[in-house]
Formats: sequence, C-alpha cells, structure tokens
Amino acid sequence: MKLIVLDPGHGGQDPGAVFQRLQEKVVNLDIAKRVRAYLEKEYEVKVMMTREGDSTVSLEARTNLANSVKADYFCSIHHNAGGGTGFESYRFNGSNAFSSKSKTFQEIVHREVINVVTSKYNRRDRGIKAANFHVLRETSMPSVLLEILFLDSTEDRALIQHEMFKEDVSAAIGEGIAKALALPRKVTTNLYKVIAGSFKDRKNAEARMKFLQEKGITAFIATTTLNGAPYFRVQAGAFKDRENAENLVDQIKKLGVEAFILVETTMSPTPTPPVDPTPPTPPAPPNAPKPTGLSIEGQSVLKAEELDTFVKTINPNGPLLGEYYIELGDAYNIRGDVAFAQAIHETNYFRFTGTVKPEQNNYAGIGATGEEVRGATFATPEEGVLAHIQHLYAYANREPLPTTYPKVDPRFDLVTRGIAPGWIDLNGRWAVPGTQYGQLILKIYEKMLEDTITVKQEELEKMRDVLVELRNSN
Repeated sequence: MKLIVLDPGHGGQDPGAVFQRLQEKVVNLDIAKRVRAYLEKEYEVKVMMTREGDSTVSLEARTNLANSVKADYFCSIHHNAGGGTGFESYRFNGSNAFSSKSKTFQEIVHREVINVVTSKYNRRDRGIKAANFHVLRETSMPSVLLEILFLDSTEDRALIQHEMFKEDVSAAIGEGIAKALALPRKVTTNLYKVIAGSFKDRKNAEARMKFLQEKGITAFIATTTLNGAPYFRVQAGAFKDRENAENLVDQIKKLGVEAFILVETTMSPTPTPPVDPTPPTPPAPPNAPKPTGLSIEGQSVLKAEELDTFVKTINPNGPLLGEYYIELGDAYNIRGDVAFAQAIHETNYFRFTGTVKPEQNNYAGIGATGEEVRGATFATPEEGVLAHIQHLYAYANREPLPTTYPKVDPRFDLVTRGIAPGWIDLNGRWAVPGTQYGQLILKIYEKMLEDTITVKQEELEKMRDVLVELRNSN
C-alpha cells in the first residue's frame, strides 16, 4: 500500500501569509485534513501529516519525516499572498532521481485542481512552475507544492472560506494524487440481509424463528446490542443479489410476518489504471459513493405529529414543521424525520441560539458561517423546509432536481452532487470541522425513535432495527 505525506505549510509560531484575521496556517491545515479524509475514504492508501494541529514544525523535520517513512509522494499545501490571484504548483527546479516523476505527477495533480479552480470557480491558472524550495529539494521521493489561492485577493479570499470550494479543491487534490500514483479505488460490496423481526425477549425471537422454519424458510437468531441491552434479530437469509432478498421478503410477508432488507456494505480495493500524462478527453463521472451508515435517501419512520410532539417536550414554543418535513421529504425520497433531527441540531430545538434568527426560516443553517454571515432567508416556513430538503437532495444523489417544486435552495448548484449519500458523510461538509456532525444528528434521531410510543408492534420492531443500524453506523 502506498504512503502519502501531506504537509500543511507553516503552523504554530509561523502563521504564514496573513490578511486581516485570516491566517494561512489555519486554512492549510483545513485543506490537508480534507484531502486526507478524501483519499482514505476513496482509495487504498496510507496518509501521514507533518502536523495534525497548530504546532511549529521546521522544514527539516517535515522532510525528515517523509524520508524516514519512505513515502511514495510528498504534497505540501499552501495559500498565497502578495497581490495576485489564482492557483499554481511547484516542483524542484534542480535535477535528482525523482525529477521526471515529480514533473509527471505535478502535471496530473495540477490538471485536476485547475479543472475545478478555473472551470467551476473562474480563477486564474498561474501555471506549472519549478523552484528551489526546501521541501521539494530535500525530499527523497517525488514531491509537489501547491499554492491554492491568494488570501489578500477579495475574490480568492471569499472562495478560500467557502465550504463548497474547500470540498471541491480538496477532492481535486486527492483525485490528482490518486491518478498520479495509480492508487486502487475502494469499491463497495453489498450483502442484503432479510430481517423478520427484532425482539428484546429471546423467547419471542425463538417463536418467530420456529414459525418460519415450519414454513420451510431457513432462519436463525443474531444477537446485537442496543444501549447496552441485547436484542435478538431473526435473520432469514443473506444475498449478494438484492432481487433474491426482495423475493424472500415477499414470501415472508405472505405469511403475515413483517420483513425488510438490511444492507451491509463492505469495502474492497480495485486497481486504478495508470494515467497518461497527456491531457485525456474528459472522463465519465465516477460511480456514486455508497452511504456511510444510514442513508440520507429513504422513507420516514415517524409521523408528522410525532415530530412536533417530540420538539414540544423540549421547546413548547417550537414551530409545527413536522408536516412539511414528512411531505417534502417523501417528495424527494429524503428521510424527512432525520432531516427534522438535523434541523433540531442546527437550531437548538428551534430556539435559534446561534447565528441564524427565527425570521429567516432557515432551519438547516444554509449559507451561515458564523459571526455576521447569517446565511439565507426564506419567505415562509414551508420554503425554508423545502430548501433544506433540496440541499440534502444535492448531497445525496446526482439526479436532476424534480420539478414538482421550484428550486429555492440558493446553494444547490454549489454542492458537489452525490458526494454525501449518508448522514455520516456530511461530516466536515455541512459543518466545519464537523467531525461528529452526522453522529450528532443520528443521536437526536435515535432519541426521537425511543421516545415515540404511539406505534403498532410491528412498527416498533422496525424502529428497533433502525436503532441498531444507527448504533452500528456510529
């Protein structure tokens, strides 16, 4: 497995370029962490960082680290200043054993980044360059130094602080490195498990298993844990082909027993072909990633009135938005009840104790970055919920937006479509740093499910399985 060393420039006592309150060392580290996250999620690779926090690390220490671990590639991440604009990259301007590879790899990485910086964000391509920088001269492997944009350019600075730009440029850097080194991409393999009930009492599980076996259906009990307590899940089969699982679900339902499919995803590598350094024709879009944990797309479990009742237990003055979240969520195949949990997290149970104010009807914090940047404002509560659902739709898939409702999400087109199909995949994307953002949403959702008691027995069993899935996704 290949090893990449990412070097967030500056740090600690060395802030790098500074403009007003924006420090280069901070944005360098932010981008480097995003690149690492992208590479580790999408490819079979090891990634090391020359610094993980705001620490002072000498140039010698950076190159010594890369050399000592025998890295396959070294990428130093910087931002520029000095009155210019745009993106540029550097390799060592001298001659060494890695000169040819450094140039080839630099061209590949540069091309990936510039496709985003110029095509999508209309920033200048300052070119592929060479220089006698220490981190390029003293590393014993191919290396590159990236200067992303200029902190002291008004237009560049706005992008540097823009969430979607940070996501896009980090993904582009990651893709460039992956293509340059022909990293094997991770691919998902799904196993479709047929679940015919979950029970707290093992005797009930055994009765269900015996009933299915008497009907000629093989079944067994799998034990799982929820909130420290054992639950007994009756599994009737597991298939690589979803159609076979669906057929078994139909067969079980005809017996008067509720059953559903639980998808278990595993990751395995597949080789990435070498990349020709000459510019190719634009490739087809990559396969959409699989969701981490619970998917954003899907049907709600809770009802509108149950959502409103849950909020009222914490905030008696909370708005009645449950109907909007369920109806609009169903229209876009987005889990409206989990989106409601996200709104609870964003607004502190609709008490709006943060930057966004109640009159904005902005329940998802769309466009809000803190301080005086309060984000979007929507004319009505329904429009605010619609924007929230549409923003989730943009993250969850790559299909065109349905025309049932007008597009009201002002940032829909700024999202890299389909980049976050699961709630955990929103980490570091919807909120920064947001390393536990999705988990916090799911914990609220878990509480909503646990507090809901006005349900039929079979619906309660479904919810317990959802809770198990949530627990496993954390």
